[in-house]
Amino acid sequence: MQGYVVAKGDRFYAVIYEGVDPITGRERRRWHAAGADRAAAERLAVVLANEAKANERSVGLSLGRYLLETWLPAKRVNLRPSTWHGYRSIVELHVIPRVGRLPLCRLRAHHLESLYGDLLASGRRDGKGGLDSKTVLEVHVILHKALRDACKRGLVVRNVASDAEAPKRRRPTGELRAWTAQQLHAFLDVARNDRLFPAFWLAANTGMRRGELLGLRWGDVDLAGGHLSVNRSLISVGYELHETRGKTHNSRRWIDLDDMTVAVLSRWHDALGVELGREVTDTDHVFCTRSGDPVHPDRITQIFTRLVAAAPVPRLRLHDLRHTHATLLLKAGVPIKVVSERLGHATPGFTMATYQHVLPGMQAEAARTFASVIASTGFNPVEEPVEVAEAR
Repeated sequence: MQGYVVAKGDRFYAVIYEGVDPITGRERRRWHAAGADRAAAERLAVVLANEAKANERSVGLSLGRYLLETWLPAKRVNLRPSTWHGYRSIVELHVIPRVGRLPLCRLRAHHLESLYGDLLASGRRDGKGGLDSKTVLEVHVILHKALRDACKRGLVVRNVASDAEAPKRRRPTGELRAWTAQQLHAFLDVARNDRLFPAFWLAANTGMRRGELLGLRWGDVDLAGGHLSVNRSLISVGYELHETRGKTHNSRRWIDLDDMTVAVLSRWHDALGVELGREVTDTDHVFCTRSGDPVHPDRITQIFTRLVAAAPVPRLRLHDLRHTHATLLLKAGVPIKVVSERLGHATPGFTMATYQHVLPGMQAEAARTFASVIASTGFNPVEEPVEVAEAR
């Protein structure tokens, strides 16, 4: 496709040459009024010509075909398995059924905005309402990435997702759920009879994520030195196990262990050797089945749920042991930076924002501490100034 400018009187037109009509044999041209500015007309001609070329390359290609046959296969090379699986699930569940048949070259911002509105109103698979704004925003982010790559491939001229209004990211209003020290005690008292009790003990005493616990190998644990190294995570993607290097650089970290936790792990190490009928090696998973295979993430979640139901405690998720660990540390006065390092957060600021519900009590203690410092100087704010007393 070629574009050029034609002047008629004091007006300019961007003209796009589209070749010869195969039926009539006549040349085909599209004229577009561009006003009285020749430079603007030339720019319009370039844009329209590029758009025509992109439309020609993507003719017959729907958004759904592009996502499933071109974009997702290409992204699989560089994405973590769990991330790629999440992308595919969102595309198949929320995008393809609603806008998948639209020609890629005809997709516009209003199509995406209609998609987001539909998902917010009635996007749940069970038909009982809409998706939350966070999930719909994830849909927008994925489409934005896919259309950006379509621009690089020359399939479209513009990323229309950049023009679409998407839901804003909202911070959750509800507080994170966590047990008190007494409730944690009650749960551990029930869990101590389960074979995988050491896993729940370690989760409660370190704040490690589920995948980090199950990805832990004995070579990562230094019982003599009283610490362990978090280097990997074991995750389930379509029920298949995948080992990853962790969410972020900060996820890979050292965690110091208390003497009781070292004792629990040492006892577990010895018991595991008896179960396996051989010496435990550095490459063995710390938490494995009786045959030595890694424990499946779904399995340990099921066990935890059963134990919680049997204990006199509020119902929590396995991940909430991590929140319990952080909450109890912060309430005990442990510095936020230290807690952040144990959890593997990117920054202490993220830890503070996540556990801000714990801080009001800590601020009250800080207020009392500061007041005691002022009181130690002998200053009394409610006592009348000496000058006022003498004047009376």
